Amino acid sequence: MEIKVFWTETALKNLEEVFEYYKFKASLRVARKLVKGLVKSTIQIQNSPNIGKKEELLIDRKFVYRFLIVGNYKIIYWTEDNYIKIATVFDCRQNPKKIRKV
Repeated sequence: MEIKVFWTETALKNLEEVFEYYKFKASLRVARKLVKGLVKSTIQIQNSPNIGKKEELLIDRKFVYRFLIVGNYKIIYWTEDNYIKIATVFDCRQNPKKIRKV
């Protein structure tokens, strides 16, 4: 059975914020390329759900959160049954403790 990837509202909002920031600060082309790369990286997660390292700052949660680094961003996700949930797209240049808000 194929594993499906779902994006939480938070993760989609994060993607939109990344897009808007780079569209304004760099260009529309740069923003599209960056967001496309982030979305495309979920194929790696879909093919190998345990590829990501465990997120130690979320170790006390119900699910085992993992992350994959793409450029300056962490794609934080968890797996359950036959699906993967993308919890957030976190900018690694922020204070790491902000991850706990996930």
